[in-house]
Amino acid sequence: MKRADVRTPRTRPPLTLALPALAAVAFLALPLVGILVRTEWDELADHLSSPGTVEALKLSLLVSFWALGLSLLLGVPLAWLLARVPFPGKAFVRSLVLLPMVLPPTVGGVALLLAFGRRGLLGPWLEDTFGITLPFHTSGAVLAATFVAMPFLVISLEGALGGLRSRYEETAASLGASPVRVFFTVTLPMVAPGVVAGAALTWARALGEFGATITFAGNLPGATQTLPLQVYLLLQDEPEAATSVSLLLLAIAMAVLVALRGRWTGTPADRVPRAVPEDTADATVEEPLQATPAAPSSPTGERWSLHAEVTGFTRLTLDAEPGTTIAVVGPNGAGKTTLLRALLGLTPRAHADLVLGGTDVTALPPHRRRVAWVPQDGALFPHLTALANTAYGLRAQGVPRAEARRTAAGWLDRLGVGHLAHRRPGQLSGGQAQRVALARALAARPRLLVLDEPLAALDQTTRAHVRHTLRTHLAGFGGVCLMVTHDPVEAVSLADRVLVLDEGRALQDASPAEVTRHPRSPWVARMLGRNALPGTATPEGLALDGGGVLVAADPPPAGTTALAIVAPEAVSVHRERPGGSPRNVWPGTVREITASGSRLRVLITSDHAPDLVAEITPQSAAELGLADGVSVWTSVKATETTVVTL
Repeated sequence: MKRADVRTPRTRPPLTLALPALAAVAFLALPLVGILVRTEWDELADHLSSPGTVEALKLSLLVSFWALGLSLLLGVPLAWLLARVPFPGKAFVRSLVLLPMVLPPTVGGVALLLAFGRRGLLGPWLEDTFGITLPFHTSGAVLAATFVAMPFLVISLEGALGGLRSRYEETAASLGASPVRVFFTVTLPMVAPGVVAGAALTWARALGEFGATITFAGNLPGATQTLPLQVYLLLQDEPEAATSVSLLLLAIAMAVLVALRGRWTGTPADRVPRAVPEDTADATVEEPLQATPAAPSSPTGERWSLHAEVTGFTRLTLDAEPGTTIAVVGPNGAGKTTLLRALLGLTPRAHADLVLGGTDVTALPPHRRRVAWVPQDGALFPHLTALANTAYGLRAQGVPRAEARRTAAGWLDRLGVGHLAHRRPGQLSGGQAQRVALARALAARPRLLVLDEPLAALDQTTRAHVRHTLRTHLAGFGGVCLMVTHDPVEAVSLADRVLVLDEGRALQDASPAEVTRHPRSPWVARMLGRNALPGTATPEGLALDGGGVLVAADPPPAGTTALAIVAPEAVSVHRERPGGSPRNVWPGTVREITASGSRLRVLITSDHAPDLVAEITPQSAAELGLADGVSVWTSVKATETTVVTL
């Protein structure tokens, strides 16, 4: 059957907007068309090859490339400062950067003359001390071109840096890279398109500079008479030749813009390749890891305990023996990520007095703490291969290239992704990338490993494989591992302890079994699939915060704040008010029915008690005729309620 050709109708723009827009295009294009029409094409070669034009072109190229070099030397650090460092007066500095773009070039030339001229602020000192005279010299033309062109580089690069998420730089610092190394090995390569675009615009602007040059450097043939100044002179005696030279400058400017094709405003995030979908990845790489002995994080078998006193938004004291894995759980905004970043030394919201293996690292910068971080998405450097990513931390710590790559290859093999060593992150699936990120962190020989929801972005099958990998290699890790997670399976299967946070406070720090049996946080109880009913003990029972009274078999003393935990399977659902032994009976209304394996979870709301989730079989639901909006009764036996004091 022939498929119908479906076309999306186009919306015609209103004439009140379209006509002025077309007029603007015509206004911008007409002068350029004038140059093309008035150019004497048969004389073009002679005009462009005349001695004066050739000399001016050579000088323009010399001045523009020197201006570009000076702009890169000064503008790149300035752009980084504006994009990454908060400091007083930043708005004023940014205004200074933009000023040459809106300032009349001749005014800029006068300003340069008053600053660097023989009677300027610095001119006499430069001449007396170094014998440097800038006005009416080629160096003066370079300075003038740099003054008006450098803002293009700074603005372009600052925009690119603003689009580069800081987690890449922070991850590099956690692997041991100094700020300078991070800048040259991570930041600059990732914003290279922004640098190239800014450099091209800067060079083109310097090549066409006229006003500041003639005011500050003069119009001396062979010294400061650049191509735009040559056009100005030719207009007086040879207008046809001036048109030909103008065409040359126009062609150069258009070539630069066409080459950029809109990249000036692009951000690094737009160019980072996405991970390969799981179903298109190599089918062999997501198989469970073979039984491979987990190597210790240090060849000498060193082991590092943890002691941390955290203050600020997150306030707690944390102690752990070597080899301990702690799962950090809690609701959004509880302070989990703040805790990790405080240990890394990357946040002003909290401060950690941190001792690792008996060494106080509190005063050390992040790159010297030996605390390796694996963000939620891994933050693999997109411009490096999996092998280079894994070797990055070792290279940052001064390990020779060959040894670092050999060690990195060993870690990739142990995590089952050694055959992907020469692929870039954009060619890896989510599970593969997460294994590489884990290999990179372990290869850096950290004393503390912090994982921020390392499996959250993976599908269930891949998550199980990577969880197996993680469990295998954490067993041989000689330090302490803190892992933020919202998955109860991860918390129970990977952790030796579970730290429960809420509003920056530690509510519970116990074994997974203890937290599962007696959760002290409503959020954790619900994460584990239980009903959590906070309230206050009274002689009649637990007065629930959401209304109603719950009778428990072992109630706490009156006045005690407590949390009642009720398993969904302990909640019975009836169409009529039940009789018999249940001590807790409430009316309610069915609001949602969802499948959970071979059973159904039924959400029941009530005006007389908190919402409850019951777990029943599909057969029971059919017999009761349950559906959204149906009125029911719920009952809970006192013996099936666990009360935890808070």
